[in-house]
Amino acid sequence: MFQTDRKQQTITIEGKIFTAGDIASILSGKMFFAGNSDFYLELFRFLDDWFNPAEETIIHTSGSTGKPKSMVVQKKFMIQSACITCEYLGLKPMDKILLCMPLSFIAGKMMVVRALVGGLDLYLTAPTGHPLKDTEETFQFASMVPLQIFNCLQEPLETERLHQVKNLLIGGGAINPALEKALQGFPNNVYASYGMAETVSHVALRKVNGPEATLNFTPLPSVSITLSEENALIVEAPLVCAKTLHTNDVAEIFPNGTFRILGRKDNVIVTGGLKVQAETLETTLSALIHVPFAITSLPDPKFGEKIVLAVEEPIDETRLKNHLPSFQVPKRIIVVSIPRTESGKIDRAALKELVKSKEESLK
Repeated sequence: MFQTDRKQQTITIEGKIFTAGDIASILSGKMFFAGNSDFYLELFRFLDDWFNPAEETIIHTSGSTGKPKSMVVQKKFMIQSACITCEYLGLKPMDKILLCMPLSFIAGKMMVVRALVGGLDLYLTAPTGHPLKDTEETFQFASMVPLQIFNCLQEPLETERLHQVKNLLIGGGAINPALEKALQGFPNNVYASYGMAETVSHVALRKVNGPEATLNFTPLPSVSITLSEENALIVEAPLVCAKTLHTNDVAEIFPNGTFRILGRKDNVIVTGGLKVQAETLETTLSALIHVPFAITSLPDPKFGEKIVLAVEEPIDETRLKNHLPSFQVPKRIIVVSIPRTESGKIDRAALKELVKSKEESLK
């Protein structure tokens, strides 16, 4: 069913089939292709790298908790991951799929590999906040970050197009509860994904909408999970990663084998001897704050660390005090533009530095 031999693979781009030789000819200028934007060129360069004899390729991490870094991954793992996803979603040859993620990250590269493996018809739109703005195609599969989904929901036409994506995969960060609620009535399949660069895409999914909606992730076939002494998730996914992965994701595993992510070890704030998970507090605050915000911390001589709420617009802080335990109430509220990575995640490291700088300027 799937074409796993790279030497035999072809890529279908917007209805037209290309071989490895065609890609080389386009890059050398011997063959003309109408889609000559920078994003198409980036795609052709990745394909040229994919078709070369090397068994490995380079990807980049998102840098949400530190500096982005490059890492080498095996192409065979990417192929096996693509097979798992195509089979899980029931994708068939010539199904139309949308690439609207940066090709420097694994999420974008894997959309291309799925097209190669599954014989899917790949459509491109340069990564923007409004990926469905300029397309009238109906897709059987698309993958987006929460920010792209949110933006689509602000425009009626884009919302209607989002409804028509048969399988919509959301990755690149946690989904805001208000956004998740807005997706409940969608007629299509909406999934949240859990994975990382080391697993070349997701290793677990959860249904966001419909009667099967849940907050728990279900590991994909061949994936097994346990917890460390610090309740951080440990992942065994031999089909897509050669080593056991000790993640920084604090999680809870349920008796039925599903799991829920509570946040990252890096984002645990110890204030006055009590632990506060930044992401969990953000989820609670999402019902009270309706502007972009994030939780971070600063050193404090009395509490060790103090919780800081970064918001993009001023808010009424009295509501926070009325709805939170006293130890969770932010000690500082700072108005700043929330820094984000290229893939749409909150840039936690940059936010901490920004808040620190802002605090020092007020002294």
